[in-house]
Amino acid sequence: MKRFLLCSVAAGVLALPAVAAASTSLVTVGSPADTTPQNHQNEPAVAIDAGHPDVLAAGVNDFIDWRPCPQTDATNKGTCEDPADSPVGVSGVYFSFDRGHSWVQPTYTGLTARDCTAAGACSAHMGPIGTLPWYAENGLISSGDPGVAFGPRRVNGTFSWANGSRLYYSNLTGSVTDGFPQQEPFRGFLAVGVSRFDNPTAARIQDKANWMPPVLATPRLSATTFEDKEQIWADNASSSPFFGNVYMCVDEFRSNSRGAALPLPQVVSVSTDGGDTWSQKQVNDAATNNALGFHEACTIRTDSHGVVYLFYAHFQVGSPGIGTQAMQKSYDGGKHWTKPQDILPMNDACYNVDPVEGRCVADGEAGARIDLSAMPSVDIANGAPTGAGATNEIVIGWSDGHFGLNSEVTFLSWSKSSGSTWSDPAVVSLEGDRSLYSAPAISPTGDRVYVVYEGPQTPWQGADMTTPRLYHGVFRTAPIGADGSPGAWSTLENGPLGDLRASYPGHDIYQERIGDYVYAAATSVYGASVWTDLRNAAVCDPVQSWRSASFTAGHRVLPGAPWPLADCPGTFGNTDIFAATTG
Repeated sequence: MKRFLLCSVAAGVLALPAVAAASTSLVTVGSPADTTPQNHQNEPAVAIDAGHPDVLAAGVNDFIDWRPCPQTDATNKGTCEDPADSPVGVSGVYFSFDRGHSWVQPTYTGLTARDCTAAGACSAHMGPIGTLPWYAENGLISSGDPGVAFGPRRVNGTFSWANGSRLYYSNLTGSVTDGFPQQEPFRGFLAVGVSRFDNPTAARIQDKANWMPPVLATPRLSATTFEDKEQIWADNASSSPFFGNVYMCVDEFRSNSRGAALPLPQVVSVSTDGGDTWSQKQVNDAATNNALGFHEACTIRTDSHGVVYLFYAHFQVGSPGIGTQAMQKSYDGGKHWTKPQDILPMNDACYNVDPVEGRCVADGEAGARIDLSAMPSVDIANGAPTGAGATNEIVIGWSDGHFGLNSEVTFLSWSKSSGSTWSDPAVVSLEGDRSLYSAPAISPTGDRVYVVYEGPQTPWQGADMTTPRLYHGVFRTAPIGADGSPGAWSTLENGPLGDLRASYPGHDIYQERIGDYVYAAATSVYGASVWTDLRNAAVCDPVQSWRSASFTAGHRVLPGAPWPLADCPGTFGNTDIFAATTG
């Protein structure tokens, strides 16, 4: 591993020329702004159709189909999640047909509780949904952590862009069947399901019948398996000998593990037939302990030659964890993999753990969790859709705590040697921002790079629940020189500030929540990004008082939590997904 140096390209250090801002739009257009938890969305993913670059798809954790917050659950349990919500899906789906300037959220049918009232008995029933269809009908639940990718369609055994495009939407998948250990439709706690849609148009996306039923991409699960944080990618460059292959990587918690002491390998599933069937392979050691740390939070991509690149964070146990970004490669379409290689140093920025929630938090007690803040996000200039003009430069970005608490930054590194050597990490976030989650994208011909990140602007607040915790999304770009290094950075979107205290995850009023990642994508002529935004969310003073009392007590003070529908502004919890595009 090379010595850790820092390039001085941080914003605020260099005088950068001004450029026109990107167009910004609301992605989550279907959700109400003033009914919680239906107004809550987080963890967005975005993909551009390389064969039809005006078309984008986004996936989001979306609570639009949940019941309005019931008083009994809120006051007695500190949650807006009702038992009626348990079988209701949360994998929201959105499309844009104008390069990300406007978005559509189709309405389908499935298990829903959205039309229940906040009082009285309620059970999930068939009705309107804004999430993936065909899950309830197959005994499944779309459970979030979305990944989206476009690839070519396969007709008569051959992949070709001339056949059209196929959207793949991966998500964690639960079972409607009660009981444990789970047996049908799968064993284990959570699997990964993949939905597919061919040739999306404004008219076709409105018809549920155009979606194929979900397929399980994790066919070999034990009764104690818990899948988490998957990502999907389709080999979209026709120059590749494995053109059309689809790859899905996932963190596989085993033996009912959720920490660093029990088995946690990376698993990669491969489909060679357009997602109809999947093979599954463990690609690294499952052993995790205090000495070895653990591997988590994967990302997967391909170059123009069909080489598959798998990246993930090699976390070390401690606070903060001083780990590395790790890489593995496959040269034969995912059948065999190189040994794990630590490529770049990483600091996971976990300087504080909330004692009530037990999670790493960024902004203050009862704050926004950052367990996966340092996860790598990667893109490769593979020349899609044909492979022509590919430089195969790899860009990797992440949020890092190297400079200490209140000085967290977005790092970017790049490689033009297939990952054999890497540039020194460069700071690409704006001065004054603290980076929470980051993602880069590179144009297929490698001449421009984009970075999106989410960042607080307020220092760590500790137990202070009354001071605003300011936060926003940022989208930046730079040209790439012949040597692969970015030139002067320009800020395309410097989003309006919101307050992290106005957020929560629906199932727990105590903690703030904006999610665990952001995404960006690029074509040869434009870039696009998505992030979780708080500009339209209001802080609830009774919630802040209860959070403070719970922190002081060392546990959630129950009963006695506030009821957001009566005690809070209507837009409390209204986290939106926004997109920025230069298209």
